[in-house]
Amino acid sequence: MDCIFCKIAAGEIPAKKLYEDEHAVAFADINPKAPVHLLIIPRQHIASLAEVGASEEEKTLVGHLHGIANELARRQNLGNGYRIVINTGPDGGQTVDHLHLHLLGGRAMHWPPG
Repeated sequence: MDCIFCKIAAGEIPAKKLYEDEHAVAFADINPKAPVHLLIIPRQHIASLAEVGASEEEKTLVGHLHGIANELARRQNLGNGYRIVINTGPDGGQTVDHLHLHLLGGRAMHWPPG
């Protein structure tokens, strides 16, 4: 598979990893949009949130990714707040076809985002 996030998860491409377990990996975004900008990805290749079905396993995985984001927010001292974003599809701003959460923080977030 020619997926950059799958290669990062497999250790084939270096990344500044901040979390790893058997289901997920989290690493610093190479083009940060905030002082803290981390990506949390499943090791399993899922193209986007639109590909997630109703199975308990997939719902548990998405919940696990959110739990990791919350733990990383604590580790990054984002007690004043943070944003978790999942871009889905081209019109949603998704540029890598692998499900991923953006954890953004370290500054005030504005709404609407863009």
